[in-house]
Amino acid sequence: MRLFVEVAGRGVPCLVVHGGPGAGSYGLQHLGLQPLESSLQLIYLDQRGSGRSASAPGHNYRLARQVQDLEELRIRLGLKQWVLLAHSFGGVIATAYAQRYPARVQALILANAVLNPSASLASMVHYGDSLLPAAARPPLPADAPLPQQLGLVMQALGQQKIMYQLQYAADTTAARAGRVVRQVPGNQDFAAHVFDFPEYGQDYAPATAALAMPVLVLAGHDDYTAGPRHYRTFRFPHQQVVVLPGRHNSLTEQPAAAQRAVRTFASALPARR
Repeated sequence: MRLFVEVAGRGVPCLVVHGGPGAGSYGLQHLGLQPLESSLQLIYLDQRGSGRSASAPGHNYRLARQVQDLEELRIRLGLKQWVLLAHSFGGVIATAYAQRYPARVQALILANAVLNPSASLASMVHYGDSLLPAAARPPLPADAPLPQQLGLVMQALGQQKIMYQLQYAADTTAARAGRVVRQVPGNQDFAAHVFDFPEYGQDYAPATAALAMPVLVLAGHDDYTAGPRHYRTFRFPHQQVVVLPGRHNSLTEQPAAAQRAVRTFASALPARR
């Protein structure tokens, strides 16, 4: 099947594992990563069913299939190892890849990463509901699935024109991000089917204790999409944690500080292919 891939920059090869699910890599590239192309060879991939890539035959978006797409791309590019830079929901895919192919991962960079999607949904429901005026809060049946509860909260936030507050501290930053991502087509087939696959609801944080590669964790101080303390559940033996002001998009909200942290981390990695 057809997957969109763009390679830019020079340095240690680094695959961008976008979030969403289904967001595509264009926004990350143009809202925070392009300046890093002087330090890293960035490989922008739109996952199957996402962004500018095609939908999967039979809507096959199983986590194992997404992981295998990454490995097939590595082989196609002729790389022995690479760094994975994952944002948000991409943390699940990157961590699963590192579990399956640890020898192929030189390092991980996790930006506002989600490793427990169910906890992330619960955090968004709780925080989003707290942002709403009492009269605008929708009834949330306790037995309703979390995606359904979040849909109700998101609809109410949209009606109040404050949906951006789930992901950004400033409406101007959110508006700029929205303008950028609308510049390219956005396939949402993966997003539409992600909850058909129970593996995406699992907690992958405990598995991090067995992953020995160097890891940089970028966290937003008020990130209620991942959960503001979610990063504290990570147990990578060799992790560095940088907490930045803002919410769920540190590379966009704090570009200078986030890029500096990534450059410093990457500069300590040996150049290899």
